[in-house]
Amino acid sequence: MAVVTGAAGGIGSAVAVLLAKNGWAVTGLDVRPEPETIPTADVAVSGCNVADPDAVQAAFDRIERDQGPIDLLVNAAGILRIAPAAEVTDADWAATFAVNAAGVMHCCRRAAATMVPRRSGNIVTVGSNAARVPRMNFAAYCAAKAAAVQYTRCLGLELARYGIRCNTVSPGSTDTAMQRALWTDDTGARKTIAGSLEGFRAGIPLGRIAAPEDIADVVLFLASDHARHITMQDIVVDGGAGL
Repeated sequence: MAVVTGAAGGIGSAVAVLLAKNGWAVTGLDVRPEPETIPTADVAVSGCNVADPDAVQAAFDRIERDQGPIDLLVNAAGILRIAPAAEVTDADWAATFAVNAAGVMHCCRRAAATMVPRRSGNIVTVGSNAARVPRMNFAAYCAAKAAAVQYTRCLGLELARYGIRCNTVSPGSTDTAMQRALWTDDTGARKTIAGSLEGFRAGIPLGRIAAPEDIADVVLFLASDHARHITMQDIVVDGGAGL
């Protein structure tokens, strides 16, 4: 059984679909309150706010009761709040960390509780290349993603003795609703690929925006036995943008 957070759209949805197509039983969680089904795969998505530890506990309890042990957790839920580093509000900082960092911890902590006794399990957190590279107006997002990446690595160190692997996949610019919200016109993709000298941002050497499926492919690899000796690693999938 695989649990994917943020499964109602973007990278989370692509991950849920690809896992299902490759034989995984998948349950999606998302902040959207109404349950739905991803149309391209038999994946049910239930409402759950990962920032709420009680909601996470209830959701995981329900999944284990109704569908069985959780073998794989993919933390793909995330939000973005943009502001200059010296002007970010307390509310935006708290909200960003509540989902992008604390949300990862809430889900990992609950998953570990069921994986450790079985001495088996796999956790993959979707980070960001922004955790490694400073970006203008992204301070809260960069900091929260860096926290999530390092938390997942620390967790991997502590859980390795139980045969549980913990890794992160860090995308760069990816064609999702979150990315498109940053673009002001139809030249957004081209400008992102080219980079911005004024924003001290490198472009994308491979010359393309990632598709959500590009990230999902790496998650699938880490979830498979092909990656059975990989843990505590952060795989960057950004077309070289983090150079």
